[in-house]
Amino acid sequence: MEYVERSYRSRFSSEGRRWFRVSFLESDLWIGVDDGSYSPSMEHDIYARLVDLRRSMDAYLALDPAYRTALVPYDAATAAPQIMKDMSAVCHRTGIGPMSAVAGAVAKYIADGIDSSEVIVENGGDIYARAREDMDISVFAGSSPLSEKVGLHIPAAAFPLGVCTSSGTVGPSLSLGRADAVMIVCRDVLLADSYATAMANRIRTADDLEPVIGQIQNKSDILGALAVKDDRMAVCGQFELRIFA
Repeated sequence: MEYVERSYRSRFSSEGRRWFRVSFLESDLWIGVDDGSYSPSMEHDIYARLVDLRRSMDAYLALDPAYRTALVPYDAATAAPQIMKDMSAVCHRTGIGPMSAVAGAVAKYIADGIDSSEVIVENGGDIYARAREDMDISVFAGSSPLSEKVGLHIPAAAFPLGVCTSSGTVGPSLSLGRADAVMIVCRDVLLADSYATAMANRIRTADDLEPVIGQIQNKSDILGALAVKDDRMAVCGQFELRIFA
């Protein structure tokens, strides 16, 4: 099953970029950096930061279990790690619980600590990227015939940004809808992650695609979006649609 094995990662390729995997608990990161900045110690350092980050987050969730289960905006306590406060902040804009931004948040916090002119961190289908060249990003949509056949073209001038995908039919994350995939692009990867979940929650049939894309078009902080259900899709925003063989 492709989602579990994450074989889609083999599609990330570029000359001059070094890729490696760092994982701890549920966080499974695929990281690309400028080849000239890579060293073996980088992987060890990133792993140590990931362990510290996840342990601080899990320690807070043990003290505030309502944070983990909230399905509506929920404020982190004053003493919470900054990442939890940042997740709470974006969810006041998307209208759902703060854990909807967790994958994007971890990707961003890890990327911020990497000393490289180019950094791409993919965390379970959510991407934070500081890239120096154009990228074509296909959407993985499970059993839909459009899965990995459609995507968005992101020009180099648009980076840094976040590209996040939520699904009601693929993967373990909670979704209240049945979308095969909703891809959202925002400057803020935490916001993209939370918006992707919020919009995917609203799609149960292919007839929901058009009205949901209409709602997305009214969000000035969403740069682009692509939604897939069964054999239909809807797209909006400033990025070109790509069709892949």
